[in-house]
Amino acid sequence: MQLTIDPSILHTVPNFKIGYIQYDDITISESPQMIKGRTQLYQENLFLEMQDTPVTERADIAEWRQLWKTFGADPNRYRHSAESLLRRIAKENYIAPIHSGADINNFFSMNYEIPIGLYDAATINGDITVVLGTADDTYEALNGRNVSLQHIIHTKDATGSFGSAYVDSARTAVTETTKQAVQVFYLRPSLSRQENEKLLEAAAKMFTQVNGGTAHITLLP
Repeated sequence: MQLTIDPSILHTVPNFKIGYIQYDDITISESPQMIKGRTQLYQENLFLEMQDTPVTERADIAEWRQLWKTFGADPNRYRHSAESLLRRIAKENYIAPIHSGADINNFFSMNYEIPIGLYDAATINGDITVVLGTADDTYEALNGRNVSLQHIIHTKDATGSFGSAYVDSARTAVTETTKQAVQVFYLRPSLSRQENEKLLEAAAKMFTQVNGGTAHITLLP
C-alpha cells in the first residue's frame, strides 16, 4: 500500500508534508492504566496552559488554521481535528479513553497539535492519495454525520474518501479486531525534514510499545 500527495497541493503549498506510518501485527485493546493516566494529566496541564493562551493563539494550531485558509476552507466553521481536541480540553471536556489505538492517536494529536488519522488497513481499497476535497467528496464520519470535504485536505482510496484533517470516516475506523493499521500525520510545513523524522520515529516507537507489532515510516514528499 502506497501513499502519494496530489501535485496540486504541493503547487499551492510547496513545503507541505505528510508523515505515513504502516503498522503490522498490532493488538488493539483497552489502554494500559499508564497511558490513561498520562493522557489525563496531559489534558489537565493543557487546560491550565490555555487559561492564559487561547487555542487559536497557539503557534502549532494557528499554522494549520492558516493552511485551512490557504486551501479555501473556513477554519472557524470547519476546525481541523487537533484544534477541535484542544477546544474540548479548554472547556474541561476531557477526552475519554476509547481503546489503545485511538487513545495513543489522540495523545499524539494533543502533544504535537496537528491533525492525525489512524485507519484499519484491511478496510482500505488499494493505494492512498492525499487530495484537496471538492463538492463531490463526502463520507459518513465517526460521529454518524455525513460531512462535506470541499476545500479540505483528506485521504482517498479506490473506493473513495475515508479520512481527513477534519474528522475521520466510519468506514476505516480502527477497532479491537484491527491487526494492520495506517497512520497519517498532517505535519506542520514550517518544521524541517529532520524535525519531522524525529517526530515520526518517536510516535512509531510509542505506538508499538503499547500495541506491539512493527512500524514502517514514510515522510512525503
